[in-house]
Amino acid sequence: MKAQIRKKKTTDSEPKARLEARISTEQKQLLTQAAELAGCSLTEFVVRSTREAAHKTIREHQVMSLSQRDCETFVAALLNDAEPSEELEQAAKRYTQGAI
Repeated sequence: MKAQIRKKKTTDSEPKARLEARISTEQKQLLTQAAELAGCSLTEFVVRSTREAAHKTIREHQVMSLSQRDCETFVAALLNDAEPSEELEQAAKRYTQGAI
């Protein structure tokens, strides 16, 4: 599927973007049937469906999911401060002295 985006000016001077996609006949028939069942136009169905898919994809990449074990490990690490290692203390000292 090849897509192309073009911007189109409307009368209310708000720019609108246009998306064109080349799809197979079978894909178009499937989308048309789904749009008819949803009671909307093909364009409305495609725009709504792709928008929902885009939001879902973005949410999945923005939200961190942890198992119960991972969550407990993470919280324990936050609550139990470890003493800084010798290397960390040396790096902090060099930083405060402006050596870094």
